Amino acid sequence: MTTDKRLFLIDAYAMIFRGYYAFIKNPRLSTKGLDTSAIFGFTNSLIELIKRERPSHLAVVFDVGRTNVRHDDYSDYKANRAETPEAIILAKPYIHQILEAMHIPILGVEGYEADDVIGTLSCKASDKGYNVFMVTPDKDFAQLVTDKVKIYKPGLKGGDVEILGVEEVKTKYEVDDPKQIIDYLGMMGDAVDNIPGLEGVGEKTAKKFIKEYGSMENLLAHTNELKGKLKEKVEASAERGLLSKKLATILCDAPIDFKEEDYDLETPDFEKVKEIFEELEFRRLYENLYRSFSTETVAPAEVSEVKTSTSAKPQTTQLDLFANFEELNEATSSKSNIKEKDHLYQFVDQPKAMRILLNNLLAQSAVCFDTEATSLNELEAQLIGISFSYKAGLAYYIPIPEDQEKAQEIVEIFRPFFEDEKVLKIAHNLKYDFKVLKNYNIEVKGPMYDTMIAHYLLNPDGRHGMDYLSEMYLNYTPIPIEILIGKKGKNQLTLRGVSLEEQTAYAAEDADITFQLYQLFAPQLIKENLEEVFNNIEMPLMLVLAKMELIGVKLDSEWLKKESGDLENDLRNLET
Repeated sequence: MTTDKRLFLIDAYAMIFRGYYAFIKNPRLSTKGLDTSAIFGFTNSLIELIKRERPSHLAVVFDVGRTNVRHDDYSDYKANRAETPEAIILAKPYIHQILEAMHIPILGVEGYEADDVIGTLSCKASDKGYNVFMVTPDKDFAQLVTDKVKIYKPGLKGGDVEILGVEEVKTKYEVDDPKQIIDYLGMMGDAVDNIPGLEGVGEKTAKKFIKEYGSMENLLAHTNELKGKLKEKVEASAERGLLSKKLATILCDAPIDFKEEDYDLETPDFEKVKEIFEELEFRRLYENLYRSFSTETVAPAEVSEVKTSTSAKPQTTQLDLFANFEELNEATSSKSNIKEKDHLYQFVDQPKAMRILLNNLLAQSAVCFDTEATSLNELEAQLIGISFSYKAGLAYYIPIPEDQEKAQEIVEIFRPFFEDEKVLKIAHNLKYDFKVLKNYNIEVKGPMYDTMIAHYLLNPDGRHGMDYLSEMYLNYTPIPIEILIGKKGKNQLTLRGVSLEEQTAYAAEDADITFQLYQLFAPQLIKENLEEVFNNIEMPLMLVLAKMELIGVKLDSEWLKKESGDLENDLRNLET
């Protein structure tokens, strides 16, 4: 039996609706006119979850039947819900087919909501030592959160995943215990589910009552402490409030057993999935699915001996640098990292060695480069270093001194590379690097390749950060920058504040990863017939935008000041 006991329970309809509305302004339509927004949104989120988390156990939970146990207490429960969009009704059988082809359990209990099934399984699985993640954007599930049960909220439109544990729930909803979410929901009600709540009590008042009284029952026992109309309203709706609390309570005793072997994440029937995806015209989603179940990683090419004269220390030194970082070990889990992957990263800090490296760069057909700078604001950023890679597993780092005259001298050595019209220059978010180098009077010329833009074309709805892509496509976790410079805030350092060996490992790794992503994305763009769009539209547009941002927009500051004053006067007059 696996020791990685992590159960992910997906709230099916919450995620289907979420996927549908993510495309509401620009629905996905097949050539036959089928609106596939809900199917694509749900399936893409599912694949991203599997690729990111590699869960040991997984199931998808649906509502079953038109009524449930709550209707026995309140016949108008969920009575005001709008009709389900036709695209979602049509999506359900396709999603069932996809889940069956992927060998993912489809769960539901007649007469109970998906919430109750998830609540019951969460309790039973956590009792057996599982860490349970309830995959949903629904706030109601916060009441179930414990040390072993968390809410897993996938990012929307490429945003970050949000995981809510006990402390996050307490902070977000201003409660002392996640179970108080039941009282919170009961007090304020829920328009979506048509739960009435206490009369005159909204979100702010409910939070205030929770702080003062802790529970619905304790509030109702002390209504004599309330004043005015609010006292009258709360007392008059006390029975309704208790009913609302009952309606808001997710059950943990639905008639379903947790047989852990039934939830093992198995290898899909790829042929069956491919057949369904072809019908739906999900051209790139199949490859994302296949990669998410692949255990293979992109192996670096065999590293050749370094031909440049450098001051680098042996490779083992870089491995030792991160030996004691517990955060890195926790972050990597099953993924490889700098301590495990073969690589050769060297810093080059002597002018003669830099010129030898320059000749090597000019002899290549494609080179990845990455700048490390003091600020995310390109207009004020000063270079800390530049890294180069033209072979997987091999990268060089050029440290740039703080003295701007000496810095310019080093950058000038590499001017022939940046202005070469033949060598392909690769970077991730190349616009940033282009603008930083302009501060040193260097204009990047010749063919260019931005891996961030390439991935946007291949997967417009995914996330495009380099660290994320490295984990998803290379099964490799990069060095977290926080390990080197600390967390965001006034005490955060820049890379200049760490050792040269640490700078080298971090910066060279970035260039190496980006080069490997290029090796993956370049043939994929050709296969998907996107190369022309990338080369003739996206990359030229990137340059146009970079130059526009460098020049800026001319503002009439005096007119803006006057307009600001006029608006403020208008607001005061309206307020009066």
